[in-house]
Amino acid sequence: MESAPNYWVIWSVYLLAAAVFYGIFWQLTRFKTARWGAYVMRGLLAAIILTPWYANPQETVLAPALMVVLMDAITLDGAEAVRALVPLSLAIIISLLLAFAALLINTRRENKEFKNNEL
Repeated sequence: MESAPNYWVIWSVYLLAAAVFYGIFWQLTRFKTARWGAYVMRGLLAAIILTPWYANPQETVLAPALMVVLMDAITLDGAEAVRALVPLSLAIIISLLLAFAALLINTRRENKEFKNNEL
């Protein structure tokens, strides 16, 4: 791969921009009520932004899966877009499970702290 330095620079810029965007999104979703919504939205965004997949089936170059899905749907056809949609869907499902687990753990911890402060 002759463009390997550009590949890593592009991924670095993408991940830096994703981190900034995610940090802003995190601040916007600091809800006092409906915390489950914040956890779900944060998990979905993280899965959508961070899931990589092969840009071309014959190469080992990775790209964000959402971009691969969109570009395959535009340039090839809908059937080709499915190849990147499968790992993206699995990442979304896993992120939702992790979001609900994090919410459950944090809620139990806060309830335990509340009970300890009551006594």
